[in-house]
Amino acid sequence: MLSNDKPIFQFIGPFGVPVQIGGTILLLPLIFISFSGGTATLIYDLGFVAMLIGSIFLHELGHAWGCIVQGVPVRRIMIHGGGGFCEHARSPSYAEQELIVAMGPIVNLAIWAIASLAAPMVATPLLAWALYWLAMINLFLALFNMLPVHPLDGGKLFQLLLLRFLPAGTATRISGGVGLVIAALWIPGMLWLFFSVGLVLFFFPPVRLHLQMLRLKG
Repeated sequence: MLSNDKPIFQFIGPFGVPVQIGGTILLLPLIFISFSGGTATLIYDLGFVAMLIGSIFLHELGHAWGCIVQGVPVRRIMIHGGGGFCEHARSPSYAEQELIVAMGPIVNLAIWAIASLAAPMVATPLLAWALYWLAMINLFLALFNMLPVHPLDGGKLFQLLLLRFLPAGTATRISGGVGLVIAALWIPGMLWLFFSVGLVLFFFPPVRLHLQMLRLKG
């Protein structure tokens, strides 16, 4: 699985958090270059990939910030070809998880807002192009991550919201059932996106996980 990708590079990021880069990250430029229009668009394709990877990193850094301000140690941030994750050194409480999970999409929405406001003010075409697509990338990441399906942030936030009003077992079963419905609609949804806007997503909701959640006793 991409989440178990072996790191090929590591550095210490903001807040002193170790950041690992998985080998499958190389798939992203290869995919975009393979669909490239040639050398004329190569700089744009590589620029798009760089902004995508940077936006994913900032998304995970948002999760890390949500941990640190609440005293939850962060073991590492991992960025790979399928996205990324922020690994905690201890299990946070439900209340702590709400801020931790929400901070990823909040960071993306903040970048979208800033880039959207700045793009029309820029006279340089290349910079205006970069700001426009930086905004679109982050808007997509925010909306995509808010889908109520695990392991996306939306699925976790949905379950955390249910836990405010329902017993843990009931909240888990409802969250699993909603995830199964979305998984059933995923393939026709992705086909529609591909043929309408040419979007391809290398993600599929884990049916087995949601089925286990739906069948949880207690």
